Amino acid sequence: MSATLRNLEGQDEASILREIQRALNGLKFGSVEITVHNGQVVQIERKEKFRLQPTGKHA
Repeated sequence: MSATLRNLEGQDEASILREIQRALNGLKFGSVEITVHNGQVVQIERKEKFRLQPTGKHA
């Protein structure tokens, strides 16, 4: 899954927290990275991992 970047410039703290919550929503394995520049959130990146379970069948 690729990261989705949104423009957070000029948004208030509640809007930024909603974006972080959206990035965390449904995430089972992975990470959320928040980049801050000059004291402001400039980027939120979501990295998701999918773990595949063996089926026990051989091809």
